[in-house]
Amino acid sequence: MKKLLTKEQIAQTLDELLTKILPDIPQDGNFAVIGIRSRGEVLAKRLCKAIEAKTGRAVLSGTLDITLYRDDFNVPKAHTQPKVQATEIEFDVSDKFILLVDDVLHTGRSVRAAMDALTDLGRPKTIRLAVLIDRGHQELPIRADYVGIRTEAPPEQSINVFLMESDGIEEVVIN
Repeated sequence: MKKLLTKEQIAQTLDELLTKILPDIPQDGNFAVIGIRSRGEVLAKRLCKAIEAKTGRAVLSGTLDITLYRDDFNVPKAHTQPKVQATEIEFDVSDKFILLVDDVLHTGRSVRAAMDALTDLGRPKTIRLAVLIDRGHQELPIRADYVGIRTEAPPEQSINVFLMESDGIEEVVIN
């Protein structure tokens, strides 16, 4: 196991992401931040709070569960059923600039599922993707608009993001 980011480096990376995102936020307030469960949700909440602090404006936010939209839903995994959780978006996504947030961009399949789930709720004006880590090896033509760090971990290795709110520790490791 190799540590890729420490707690301090995660905070710094999120600050750098914020700097990239801020100039693109529409001034009309027609903007929302939506995190992909589960760690994208945590990162989205952090970014939303930081955007509100920098702009002085309230920002709509929500959480998207993509379980039923994944293309590997019917692939058996050790005889377990996927755990479906609630999507928590209490506003109309139509005609909004949506910042979709996830922890790691790998194959692009989670992002594709998230866009399918999101467009089932309405027709956003724009969807932009922010990720903490882009590890390459995309299988679909999906790219992040805002990337914290890029790394080339071999496909057989996993990148695990641990965040205080969900895991009780804060680090990113490669296994």
